[in-house]
Amino acid sequence: MKIRLIFEEGPEILVNLKDTPCAQALYESAPFEARVNLWGEEIYFITPVVFALDETAKELVERGEVGYWPEGKALCLFFGPTPISNPGEIRPASPVNIVGQIISPLDDLRKISEGTKVRVEKI
Repeated sequence: MKIRLIFEEGPEILVNLKDTPCAQALYESAPFEARVNLWGEEIYFITPVVFALDETAKELVERGEVGYWPEGKALCLFFGPTPISNPGEIRPASPVNIVGQIISPLDDLRKISEGTKVRVEKI
């Protein structure tokens, strides 16, 4: 499963989704639109999905991973440290389900501004 994130002012980002119930719920909820929030080198935005933490949940993530944050019902794109990261780590605000991997150049995410509209589509 793949999704395309189309940013109003910026690049298109492609994501490979994992084979998990949470990732499947995100895929099935597309298409939808949201507004981008930035938190350090993390982009996140609200989704129509409501899902609890699952067996993929992590407190530390890898660069390029895509998470679902149950507390905010949000999809999170991780491309560097957040404000609460210690040196050499990427730490979400709280645990996230790992739902996928970004397959587009990660540096493209730096071009995206707070409040930009994003459309999520199935591929």
